[in-house]
Amino acid sequence: MSKRSYESLRSARWFAPDDLRSFGHRSRIMQMGYAPEDWAGRPIIAILNTWSDINPCHSHFKQRVEDVKRGIFQSGGFPIELPAISLSENFVKPTTMLYRNMLAMEAEELLRSHPVDGTVLMGGCDKTTPGLLMGAISAGLPCIFLPAGPMLRGNWKGKVLGSGSDAWKYWDERRAGKITKTEWIGVEGGIARSAGTCMTMGTASTMMAIAESIGMSLPGASSIPAADSNHIRMSSECGRRIVDMVWEDLTPKRIFTRQSFLNAIVVAMAMGCSTNAVIHLVAMSRRAGCPVSLDDFDVASRDIPVIANVRPSGDTYLMEDFFYAGGLPALMERLGDRLDRSQLTVTGRTLGENIAGAEVYNDDVIRPLDNPLYHEGALAVLRGNLAPSGCVIKPSACAPQFLQHTGPALVFDDYPSMKAAVEDENLDVTPEHIMVLRNAGPQGGPGMPEWGMLPIPIKLVKQGVRDMLRVSDARMSGTSYGACILHVAPEAYVGGNLALVKTGDMITVDVPARRIHLEVSDEELAQRRAAWTPPPKVFERGYGWMFSQHILQADSGCDLDFLETEFGAPNREPTIF
Repeated sequence: MSKRSYESLRSARWFAPDDLRSFGHRSRIMQMGYAPEDWAGRPIIAILNTWSDINPCHSHFKQRVEDVKRGIFQSGGFPIELPAISLSENFVKPTTMLYRNMLAMEAEELLRSHPVDGTVLMGGCDKTTPGLLMGAISAGLPCIFLPAGPMLRGNWKGKVLGSGSDAWKYWDERRAGKITKTEWIGVEGGIARSAGTCMTMGTASTMMAIAESIGMSLPGASSIPAADSNHIRMSSECGRRIVDMVWEDLTPKRIFTRQSFLNAIVVAMAMGCSTNAVIHLVAMSRRAGCPVSLDDFDVASRDIPVIANVRPSGDTYLMEDFFYAGGLPALMERLGDRLDRSQLTVTGRTLGENIAGAEVYNDDVIRPLDNPLYHEGALAVLRGNLAPSGCVIKPSACAPQFLQHTGPALVFDDYPSMKAAVEDENLDVTPEHIMVLRNAGPQGGPGMPEWGMLPIPIKLVKQGVRDMLRVSDARMSGTSYGACILHVAPEAYVGGNLALVKTGDMITVDVPARRIHLEVSDEELAQRRAAWTPPPKVFERGYGWMFSQHILQADSGCDLDFLETEFGAPNREPTIF
């Protein structure tokens, strides 16, 4: 492979010319203590670091960035750290999804506006992975994704805890009066005991695996626990590899293809992925100009079994166990010809070359194809008059009796009223009801919060009920479980038929037939629509206003319309004058 010349690098436009403007660039970098030997003739590598003091998933990034820099220096590059918005899933309200596209915009503009030739993207907490990758796709520079990695297993009274999944589980036990406040504090202190992302197969683990399966991370990187010394070594290797990628001009355009996105869908299904994978993969693919759709997910879901026995689809193992069992390379090797192994990756080799010889060390954690955890894929896409543009359910994580069910709707127009109602022991509700939450979508939420796993009403919890059908235009945490139908599109806030449902209406759900139907005549729906009044605006100014004007619906990935490839070519290179 031919190597680029120094003169062809972007950074050389800033630093190489013998003119007054470049004098200013050189003198200012020398102001910070750097000598020409630090940058002259070397690629300049941006490290987009989403560390912050209030992001526990990325708390180790303050140290890992130094490991990345070490690798960059070792390979003859010059690293510069550029902080990017952190998007801590736990603390940002109303939802980090409101700001995923802001991170994508920031990443794109940071890379475009600075004198850099390539980048290491440091992310992992749910929205940081797609946000960074979407921005890097649009910027077009060589890039490699460094996954934060899962935290260590939780522990309480000798029980293994999985973040998110066990929080929901034990909270219901506390609501039922089976766990004391003191015991609950023990769960709080034991469920998250190291740096890193949720160690269940939530959105963070799903998206880090997708980044690897699509070719943007080093082989095996996505499941290394954050606290493992392998993670330090992987971080330095990312630094070394990105320098070579710059000389090779190995850009996202050469890696991202429609087939690489289809590979990611296959892997997601086999892992028992988060429902959020649908939105993020659709958005990323549309940025790359090779879109996948809900139909692609549904086709894969009918063919690809769930073979990763990891919570919440599984009931025992966590991501640490998955890593020790062989990690993602072993799972992909086990998928055989269901993957297109010819796809190029950041290593400069094909996916097939990366995973050749990978072994599974525990057949109960990564199941054989003939002994899957779940015979069909992790997700199913439903359509009908309640969701003409589609909605999503995770059959592998819900009670089987709800895969075909008809029941009366119990409708809530907003989250506060729903939250209050479910704590009312006199609520008129049965296990046969289908709870409906609306006005929680991309515009109505705003930002499509993770409200879709509606709490089981306390009246039913005390009767021992732990699952029931729930329908919403919201999302849910990837660590969640249950019979939750999500991402209903179009959303109620913009006049989707979800806005027209009334308490008592019968709803039919048929997952094998991929159908969701409101048992109300078209004539009645037309009358309700004529009487429907749009909700008031959520935002009047700023980023929120811009978001509301341009956000796409869930089936289109919830990107901002003007950031998609179809809107126009990427912005031109900055003028140096």
